[in-house]
Amino acid sequence: MRAMSPLPLWLLLWHLRHLALGYLTVSIEPLPPVVVGDAVTLKCNFKTDGKMREIVWYRVTDGGTIKQKIFTFDAMFSTNFSQMENYRKREDLVYQSTVRLPEVRISDNGPYECHVGIYDRATREKVVLASGNVFLNVMAPPTSISVLAADTPAPFSRYQAQNFTLVCVVSGGKPAPLVYFKRDGEPIEATPLPEPPAGASSWAPRSLLHRDLDDTKMPKSLAADGELGMGNPFPTADPPRGLAAERDSVTETIPETVVSREFPRWVHMAEPIYYFRHTHAPVSDGTIEARATLTWTLNPQIDNEALFSCEVKHPALSMPMQSEVTLVAPKGPKITMTPTRARVGDTVRILVQGFQNEVFPEPLFTWTRVGSRLLDGSAEHDGKELVLERVPAELNGSMYRCTAQNPLGSTDTHTRLIVFENPNIPRGPEDSNGSLPGHCGFRFVLALTLTVILELT
Repeated sequence: MRAMSPLPLWLLLWHLRHLALGYLTVSIEPLPPVVVGDAVTLKCNFKTDGKMREIVWYRVTDGGTIKQKIFTFDAMFSTNFSQMENYRKREDLVYQSTVRLPEVRISDNGPYECHVGIYDRATREKVVLASGNVFLNVMAPPTSISVLAADTPAPFSRYQAQNFTLVCVVSGGKPAPLVYFKRDGEPIEATPLPEPPAGASSWAPRSLLHRDLDDTKMPKSLAADGELGMGNPFPTADPPRGLAAERDSVTETIPETVVSREFPRWVHMAEPIYYFRHTHAPVSDGTIEARATLTWTLNPQIDNEALFSCEVKHPALSMPMQSEVTLVAPKGPKITMTPTRARVGDTVRILVQGFQNEVFPEPLFTWTRVGSRLLDGSAEHDGKELVLERVPAELNGSMYRCTAQNPLGSTDTHTRLIVFENPNIPRGPEDSNGSLPGHCGFRFVLALTLTVILELT
């Protein structure tokens, strides 16, 4: 009789051990992406013919290095800290544990694990373990969108073409949104760029001709009569050196001078070539900030008053978000002066309060004094406000020019300063009528009297 092969005996022992241990299978139902604020239920299904020991849910963080316990069911002490369904129906051999997150947040995004333990059939001192996992993908719709002009404020260039870049910033979304641009309601076909083109990241001011020697800023009647720079653009009488007489108005309204729209040869009427770049960066709160740039060679003739919009598509949005801007050159600056009646020694502030139209991008403001330097000795001052500290009487009748410009155009506005006398400040050696001051007259009378007395003696 042939000896029994050891293989069937090994299989028999393995089968007996399996019956002693029982079986346990665990699975977690997959979840579709959810939106911040939604309620989510995590479901852990498992089958076994053994006796339940425990169920533990974990939230996994830091790449799996940290497991945060969020639910525990302990059959030994009948402790249930969450919802547990059908855990007593052992005859069905099917169990389900559910964990409900009422309002999910961005921080809830990540993997979750369900660990189940049953008692060994041979001894209660041993526990058989099995687990399953699922990834909860939490989406967040963008919360803000804005369109900006890169490298502003920037000057207007009449003599050289310059690149112009719009930047669309989208914040608060997860995952990164799809961003695209439109012009006048039509999608823009742009060439993708991994890096911004040369010169698009800087707006170095280019030197222009001196303002007093620029024929585009002269009245046409004067420009036609003489050569460039040979005449005074404002043929007014020289301002008086003395103080102004009492009058109602303290400033003189000067007509606005708009730059000529006769652009040089570099301006082409063909459709521009657009370049597009899209980047995104994670934020500490788990969202993603997306930035999209649109760059092209600016043509003020066709780009002025063009409507550009940035639109965003996102799976957490039912319809696209958008933000739009209109490229507009500055026109009609509104200038105010305080105080309304400037007196000798006052601090005068001349401010640009706004324009007749909505201007985009932000203009660059430059102040100059016509025919002379500013009070502090500088040739020009940048900013919306010009401050003249402790104005002297010599500034009466002085004229100031404000140049407002952006890449689409430039305009000049002038205002004249009228300075009144200040009774709190003593006059100079002579008053406005040429008479001597009181103390000099007294000394003269005293000297004359002494001379008469000496002659009499």
